[in-house]
Amino acid sequence: MKYCFGPVPSRRLGLSLGVDILPAKTCNLSCIYCEIGRTTNFTCKRAAYLSTDSIKRELEGLIVKKNIQFDCLTFTASGEPTLHSDLGNLLLFARTLTSKPLVVLTNGTLIWMDEVREALCNADLVLPSLDAVRPRPFRRVNRPLTCIKPERVIEGIRRLRRETTGQIWVETLLVKGINDAPEDIRCLENALNAINPHRIQINTVVRPPAVPWARPLSLAELEQVRNILGKRAEIIASFKKNTNQACQSIEETRILEMLARRPLTLEDIANLTGADRQSLKLTMRGIKEKGLINTEHHGKKIFFTSLKKGTGNNR
Repeated sequence: MKYCFGPVPSRRLGLSLGVDILPAKTCNLSCIYCEIGRTTNFTCKRAAYLSTDSIKRELEGLIVKKNIQFDCLTFTASGEPTLHSDLGNLLLFARTLTSKPLVVLTNGTLIWMDEVREALCNADLVLPSLDAVRPRPFRRVNRPLTCIKPERVIEGIRRLRRETTGQIWVETLLVKGINDAPEDIRCLENALNAINPHRIQINTVVRPPAVPWARPLSLAELEQVRNILGKRAEIIASFKKNTNQACQSIEETRILEMLARRPLTLEDIANLTGADRQSLKLTMRGIKEKGLINTEHHGKKIFFTSLKKGTGNNR
């Protein structure tokens, strides 16, 4: 598959069939925690970076002809998906193929634009990011182009919340010593109250980040933030087992496809495939001996990483 990937396990969405609508890595941020590395195509220009017709053909082949099973269809990118000028067109087409929820993962930076909000109103669920409100922490954690300001991000999400009939779940990812000061959390609370999202999802650095000094918050620290942000807030900083996954066999090509999208632990892969962990260990050892993957330590966990990095989403 050239544009679609998965279905893959999602911490929030169950079994997600992904649609990657940009070349790697096309973005207007270069977040220090990003699991697919530094931004290489740094831009705010909206354009049809990949062929809309080709993406449509692949989607139709998977959903209609192959009848692939999934819980949601997630539009993402090796960067920021709202940079694709045909996002609204793709969402409308996808709705003709499936009644499953259409999801968009976005960094929220372009939602202030009328045409972007119009496109996102075709989704059932939009998950924008808001990692920092104060200018200095915003620059430190997200490393944006100079034209991007946090107040514009906040206003864009707030307006989308009023205009769409879909759900808005705002994610904030906290990095130790960067955007987690008491004043940062207070400003974040005020901004989220103004946006009034359906959910607030609190995350931290759980996979190998773009820079090695990006450190996670502890569970106790995340719980303190959750208590401040209120009853809509939840901590999502770990995978949840997908009990609906029926797949019992493992193929090397499928594992490599998953790892090309994001680093995964042995437990992550086991939860996706339903595989016996002992058999999976042998499979992973064989793939590593072929020189196709690496292992990387992050915190107390060991992640498998693809040697072809940079084709996944940023969460």
